[in-house]
Amino acid sequence: MLLMSPRRLLGLVLATALTVSLAACSSSGDGAGSSGAGGAGFPVTVEHVYGTTTIESKPERVATVAWANHEVPLALGVVPVGMSKAAWGDDNGNGVLPWVEDELKRLGAPTPELFDETDGIDYEAVADTRPDVILASYSGLSKEEYDKLSKIAPVVAYPKTAWGTSWQDMVRMNSKAIGLQAEGDRLIEKLTGQVIGSLDKHPELKGRKVMFAYLDPTDLSKIGFYTTHDTRQGFLDSVGMAPPAEVAAKSAGTDEFYVEESAEQAERFRDVDLVVTYGDDSTVARLKADPLLSKIPAIAAGHVAILKDATPLAAMANPSPLSIPWGIDDYFSTLAAGLTDK
Repeated sequence: MLLMSPRRLLGLVLATALTVSLAACSSSGDGAGSSGAGGAGFPVTVEHVYGTTTIESKPERVATVAWANHEVPLALGVVPVGMSKAAWGDDNGNGVLPWVEDELKRLGAPTPELFDETDGIDYEAVADTRPDVILASYSGLSKEEYDKLSKIAPVVAYPKTAWGTSWQDMVRMNSKAIGLQAEGDRLIEKLTGQVIGSLDKHPELKGRKVMFAYLDPTDLSKIGFYTTHDTRQGFLDSVGMAPPAEVAAKSAGTDEFYVEESAEQAERFRDVDLVVTYGDDSTVARLKADPLLSKIPAIAAGHVAILKDATPLAAMANPSPLSIPWGIDDYFSTLAAGLTDK
């Protein structure tokens, strides 16, 4: 589950126009797994890191694994027969993030079968849902996992970098696989408009150099941060909050989504305008009190945006089709508040 800490991990169209389009392609109330008519013709072929996957006919039973892939069919009116259970950011312990709960309620659909991926892919549970396709374009599927899942149904794996798929590419790949590519493109336009509109409310964020870090409170001898390959830092970069020089340099030299450096190298982060990290009410004070981390000007000034650990807002720092309309305003507001001196 990508939104956990790396230590736990190693894991513009109008809304009315979109609503009309989605109504035409949504399920007609047949329950989980039903899909609407229309969309791209079949067979369709989707390219990914392990080659290509061809889906011969329009899937009637859609299963998803890994983080957020289920949000694409749901946003397009298709209810999966099974999806991954939320293990981080879940506010009420039911295994479903709040924005997904809202969409299921809007569709009048029951919660799909939840796959518990705490110890890896539950192949038996996935197979039991009898899927016609398995969506995993945003994931870190290994080749072995991909091969095992492919024995169950055609699998759409990630395009290049594990856990590095942008929300836009997740929508493009998953919507194509279920025959709703045109609707997926319109969804991207709508969500892009929402992101831009929300950011426009916070001009102080534009042009800032922002580092999305993971600063382990039990070991502040290291500066951990996400590279531009990761969707957290990548999203900020995509909306004009460029990575600081050290983050950009390290990103260029690795395919990893997360790296660490010794806190003794704190001077390398002197151009950081804002640090975004997970934590609690005491985090900023602890960082400012650290003799090495406090050498970073942004930390010394308290320019730190805290996403309360394991909350839904922290989970949506990896933007997804349903989390963007749910929380993008609060997310940008939290970042903007981090720019104030503390």
